[in-house]
Amino acid sequence: MKVRIELDPSVTEEEVIIRCGSLSENVSRLQRAVSEFGGNKVKLTFFKENVEYFLPVDAVLFFETSGGSVDAHTADDVFQTKFKLYELEELLPKSFIRVSKSTILNCSRIYSIDKNITSSSVVRFEGTHKQIYVSRSYFKALKQRLDERL
Repeated sequence: MKVRIELDPSVTEEEVIIRCGSLSENVSRLQRAVSEFGGNKVKLTFFKENVEYFLPVDAVLFFETSGGSVDAHTADDVFQTKFKLYELEELLPKSFIRVSKSTILNCSRIYSIDKNITSSSVVRFEGTHKQIYVSRSYFKALKQRLDERL
């Protein structure tokens, strides 16, 4: 991998360009790292009926598949997005993690986790009645991500 820095006094906003032959896991990780380091917030467009909404991604509690579409749940509303879950995994900041085949959650919005050893654990969010289930196979990764935040 080559790294090159070009200085141009006329540039008003810094830009990082990644050139690659194909989108590999290393390239995706590099993109996420640069985005998080630069403070760039991921910008997504959300939809509800015929209206487009431009919300900060941090306002989303979780993304969930529902009837062939992906819903973005905030504390008091539900919006649709045109991305698939696997695409969102690549785009979203590190505070988001997949917790089941059908759900990605925002770790920074977790209020509590009711751990259940024999079945799915329940995640609750502050200020809302919404909750989601974490599959047993994803629980360890979630716990590690939460421990990283401390």
